[in-house]
Amino acid sequence: MSDNMKITSEKPLNQWKEYTLSNDDGMSVSFLNYGGIITKMITPNRDGELENVVLGYQNIEKYKQNPNCFGAIIGRVAGRIPDAFFCLDGKKYELEANEGAHHLHGASTGFHHVIWETSPFQADNQVGVKLSHSSPNGEGGYPGQVNVTVTYTLTNENEFLINYEAVSDEKTVLTLTNHTYFNLTGQLKESVGNHIVQMNSDRFLELDQNLIPTGKRINVTKTPFDFRNGKKLAEGFQSTHPQNVTVNHGYDHYFLFNKTDETSIVVKEDTSGRILKVKTNQPGVVMYTGNGLDDHCVLQEGMSKKHLGVCFETQGSPASLHHDGLPSITLEANEQYKKQTIYSFSYN
Repeated sequence: MSDNMKITSEKPLNQWKEYTLSNDDGMSVSFLNYGGIITKMITPNRDGELENVVLGYQNIEKYKQNPNCFGAIIGRVAGRIPDAFFCLDGKKYELEANEGAHHLHGASTGFHHVIWETSPFQADNQVGVKLSHSSPNGEGGYPGQVNVTVTYTLTNENEFLINYEAVSDEKTVLTLTNHTYFNLTGQLKESVGNHIVQMNSDRFLELDQNLIPTGKRINVTKTPFDFRNGKKLAEGFQSTHPQNVTVNHGYDHYFLFNKTDETSIVVKEDTSGRILKVKTNQPGVVMYTGNGLDDHCVLQEGMSKKHLGVCFETQGSPASLHHDGLPSITLEANEQYKKQTIYSFSYN
């Protein structure tokens, strides 16, 4: 392992620790053991300038509540579960309602509020930390004791890998993701409107007025949701398409990936030259463009504002709990849950 690849940690607040992974190219990723929250991601632009490309609070104590879920591990189920219940093998499981009548991102017992056990490691051309947590049977209303490990790894090729593994002692439901908001301009210079996103997805899930999937899969052809050949996010911000308007002018939708894809998403930002590629074995992604961000959050580089970041929440969809024909998020007893998402950074 080279001298430049390293792991550092400190104790910024009470029992929390912040780890920083860094590589030979100057890229670094900082995160807390609380919620696995990614607080900073430093990558070079085309001129070699190192800048932060994710949203994070200036005051670290703000992560205690973190209503925007900046940078966090989300579980047991990422996304909205309508009316805060689901049925499994004929049995109804009632969950905490934390968004009106609905359940969102695990509610108060979600994994973004957990202090994870950490185990740093170093190997040839990569450094990382394994985060572990055991969620007891019945926590948040979910069945089964679920033992989870999420491994963050940074390579010398400017790849940041997130590996999710879990096992439950009872049949349950599970889909994990990470809720980092990216802004490739660096230091939050502009909104993400000029980010060009290419995504090999033919269909997305329609949302109702409460942002709950209706179960209807909409063909992206001739809509602002067609990212197959690349499109600026601003097209959706300015669109009068009912689905863009429903989510407060932007995107907060689940896109189903076409199965043949190796690289699921490519994001380009021309001013900085940065390119982000996302590879995953998840069946789809919620692309959220920060439509709900207001100007009251003090971030590391200034005040937050609408459309300041974009999330690529690779995951299965909780809509499968209430609608047929979608990839299942059911996990059988003792079945191994094993998912991976790789974020690769480069520039042109």
